[in-house]
Amino acid sequence: MEEQKRPGDISRVLVTGAAGFIGSHTCDTLLESGTTVIGIDDLSTGSLANLDDACRQERFSFHQADICSEGAMKEIFNDFRPEAVIHLAALVSVPIAEDNPDENHRINVLGTKAVAEAAASSSTKRMVFASSAAVYGDSDHLPLSEEGSTKPINQYGMAKLEAEALLLSYEKSHGMIPTCLRFFNVYGPRQDPSSPYSGVISIFASRCSTGRPVTVHGDGRQTRDFIFIKDISRAVVASAINPALPGGIYNLCSGRGRTLLELLEALKEIHPEIPAPLFKEERQGDIRHSLGDPSAARTILGFSTATDFAEGIRKLQTSNQ
Repeated sequence: MEEQKRPGDISRVLVTGAAGFIGSHTCDTLLESGTTVIGIDDLSTGSLANLDDACRQERFSFHQADICSEGAMKEIFNDFRPEAVIHLAALVSVPIAEDNPDENHRINVLGTKAVAEAAASSSTKRMVFASSAAVYGDSDHLPLSEEGSTKPINQYGMAKLEAEALLLSYEKSHGMIPTCLRFFNVYGPRQDPSSPYSGVISIFASRCSTGRPVTVHGDGRQTRDFIFIKDISRAVVASAINPALPGGIYNLCSGRGRTLLELLEALKEIHPEIPAPLFKEERQGDIRHSLGDPSAARTILGFSTATDFAEGIRKLQTSNQ
């Protein structure tokens, strides 16, 4: 899966959630490929500091806007006329989604609908959507395949699954090509460890870098499929700018499950002085094991991860220093 543009590739892309962790890396990768980019973010959780490099480039512009505002979305889309949209804006915290189901539905479903309607009104033909492994729920049938059952156990996963179905319907009704990418556990620079939206790696890495013990809920043998942010942004961008790629649903994962204890060992190689972890009760609703099957993305999209786990951890720690 190449990042550089080829003749015939899409040249104008709109990115929602552009100032966030994944969004800002996606904008950087788009700009590196020679694409003209417009970013949208309401800055409720994203930061303009994440877009410092992007904002220095003439091919990038930014709008602060709420994706749930249908009028604002249609105005921006009709002015920019993107050939593709990458929809990353979302309420991504599972606990917050559980506590605020109406807000979760408003942003993750109705916001997605507003973006899709704006894309349709401006004749945008490709839409890449950030879905989640949360749509699978707590399944014993590992690795998780796109052909397998989807039984989300939380409000966040249910909203992502509903949004997927909504977007897939636009292929028939509007001739749009939707690509739903189910992200597994993404990690890397710019992931704010103090945010309720952050992942376990950034939280553990931050505590290790400051000499504080990490807190492990459960026995530490629960597994996750971690994937580095640069691999994610590369797959997202290729799915948007290559018109030869089909739409559909794809896992973005490494295909390798790692325990939290393995994560701690990787961090200990960088910070041998870190104190012993603190173990607490397992959190209710946490999935015990998660492992994705990357074969569809590899076969159809030509995507495979390029960043070794230990290398990714080192890059994250270097960025935090």
